[in-house]
Amino acid sequence: MRSHSADTASIPVAIRPGGSDVEARASGPGPLRRGGYSRFVAIAKLVLPLAAAALLALVWAWPSLRGTELRFRLGFSDFVTRETAGPSMINPRYVGTDRHQQPFSITSEVARNSAIDRMKIDLDVPKGDIVLNDGTWLMLTAETGVYARTAKTLDLLGGVTLFHDSGYEIRTDSASVDLEKGTAESDRPVHGQGPFGDLRSEGFVLLDKGKVIHFTGKSKLVIYPGFRLNPS
Repeated sequence: MRSHSADTASIPVAIRPGGSDVEARASGPGPLRRGGYSRFVAIAKLVLPLAAAALLALVWAWPSLRGTELRFRLGFSDFVTRETAGPSMINPRYVGTDRHQQPFSITSEVARNSAIDRMKIDLDVPKGDIVLNDGTWLMLTAETGVYARTAKTLDLLGGVTLFHDSGYEIRTDSASVDLEKGTAESDRPVHGQGPFGDLRSEGFVLLDKGKVIHFTGKSKLVIYPGFRLNPS
């Protein structure tokens, strides 16, 4: 009888845990597989730290690579100031009375002492309100202005607009207002409109807080249909 012990000695035998079955597997040499795994571990130990270092360097350098798109920039050019700007007040209000004890008030978005005359105040977006004894009012607005506290005068410049309670409106580039006397004047082109019609002139002189207005220079008046002039 021929023995089979020589044939089965070269076949690795694996025993499954927890069981009694015997499994015969034909596989490659064990020492070769252990050598490949050792080389993989050695390479991984070298490559992984290098990859981590490269990733950290990329994260640190990313804002520079993207340029200035991701940067938050704050420059002094974002702030607009005047060379002579000093301490300023926000939304100030000046209140006074004229020689007839009628009240007036001046408000603005920003006010600061003038660098030329300390008795004058530079105003941004000023607005003057004058109230008459009969309850009517007169309002003036502009882009900038200068208020003289002692003389009680207001010089307006840029987009000057005068509103009267009776319904008329006058627009010009500049005007000088005497709050003490209740007068105003301008030598700049004027465009006025109201219930009477549309008027254009080369200037105006306002007296008695708007009760009388003289339009100076070449003037043109277009009267609206149906409007009647007061014969008095």
